[in-house]
Amino acid sequence: MDSDDDDDSRIPPPMRARRDPNILITGTPGTGKTTTAETVASHTGLEHVEVGRIVKEKALHDGFNDEFGAYLLNEDKVCDELEDLMQEGGKIVDHHGCDFFPERWFDLVIVLRANNEVLYTRLAKRGYNQKKITENIDCEIMEVVAGEARESYAEDVVVELRSETLEDMEENVHRIETWIENFRANYQSDDNDDGGRG
Repeated sequence: MDSDDDDDSRIPPPMRARRDPNILITGTPGTGKTTTAETVASHTGLEHVEVGRIVKEKALHDGFNDEFGAYLLNEDKVCDELEDLMQEGGKIVDHHGCDFFPERWFDLVIVLRANNEVLYTRLAKRGYNQKKITENIDCEIMEVVAGEARESYAEDVVVELRSETLEDMEENVHRIETWIENFRANYQSDDNDDGGRG
């Protein structure tokens, strides 16, 4: 009996109906996640949630990996920190990993992709060491992030977009903004059909 009560207490709350969607923008480092997320957020009024920044600011990690120059993300702490925020809706989450977030959080998952030459140049400009550059390029070649997204979210929610040029980025931003407009219009339509949900 007590074990049933314990199990019930661990069931996450259902997502509330929301006017604005939650979107995950993911991809290998260097594919343009932050730039895309910031641009979409500034054009639509959604809130940009940069997971890497929050991990550093709120110490949602288990230390620092000197070899790769990266924090060791504590996935449970990150999810606990973001739960209430995600319930509000209207968030654009930007992170290179995607398989540990609850599926129920997102209405759309964008996986940004780029070829090896573009990635190499972008990562070298960031000052990444050769080992970190090679690992990230290998991840893109093996479609690690894209594979995680396909395994973690419903097929109709995941969209892969090429992100190699300024034109690609502009087109991607436009596509995402159009999707957000349609989401909002559908919410309004549903709200009117239900006689107003409040």
